[in-house]
Amino acid sequence: MSWALVPAAGSGRRYGADIPKQYLLAAGKPLIEHALDVLLSHAVIEGVVVALAADDPHWPGWSTMHGKPVVTCIGGGERADSVLAALRALPTGVATDAIVLVHDAARPNLHADDISRLHAAALAHVDGAILAAPVRDTLKRADAESNISMTEPRDGIWRALTPQAFRRELLRRALETARADGVVVTDDAQAVERLGLHPRLVEGREDNLKVTTPADLALAEFLLASRFLRKDA
Repeated sequence: MSWALVPAAGSGRRYGADIPKQYLLAAGKPLIEHALDVLLSHAVIEGVVVALAADDPHWPGWSTMHGKPVVTCIGGGERADSVLAALRALPTGVATDAIVLVHDAARPNLHADDISRLHAAALAHVDGAILAAPVRDTLKRADAESNISMTEPRDGIWRALTPQAFRRELLRRALETARADGVVVTDDAQAVERLGLHPRLVEGREDNLKVTTPADLALAEFLLASRFLRKDA
C-alpha cells in the first residue's frame, strides 16, 4: 500500500483568481476534491497527506474520504518545501521504502488506470517513475524579441505530469539535497535526477491537465462533466 502527497500551499497568484486555484470549481467541486477523490478511491492508496498554507481559510476540513485518512500539514513557500513537509507528516508506520505518489492539487482529471501503471513502474524501478506525455508539437526557441531563433528537435522530449512516484526515503534525500544546494526544483523527478538517478517515464493520458489559466479551467470543466456523464450513462 502507498500514500499520496498533495502540495496545496500555493496562493494561485499567477492564475489571478481571488482564491487559490486548487479551490476553483469544476463540475461542481473544487479541483482539489476531484484530485483527492481519484487518489483515495484507488486500491493502492492507503491515505493522503495534503500540505496547506498556514491558516488556509478555504480548506473544507476533510479528515477522511472513501473511508481512508486525509492528513494535513503546513506547507512551505516552494512546492518542494510542501512535499518535504508532507513526507515528514506521514504516519510513523509508513516504511522508508514505501512508494509515495506526489500529485498536483490543481490536476483534477487523473484516471485510475494511470495510477495503476505508475505504481507498478515505481515498484519495478528503483529510481522511481513519473507520468509523462511525449511532446507531439513542433518546438520553437525564441530570441529576446520573440522571433524564432531555431526549431528544437522533439525526439525524446516528454512533458512531465503527475503523480510522480518514488520510495519515501529516496524522495526525502533528493529534496533535502536540492534544498541544501540552494536549487529550486520544479518537480520531484528533477530532485531525484540531481542524485544521478534516472526515473522511468510512464506514458499517461494527455487530458491529465494542470489548471494554470482560465482556459485550462474551462477545459477541465468540459472533461470532468463529460466523464461524469459517461459514468451515469
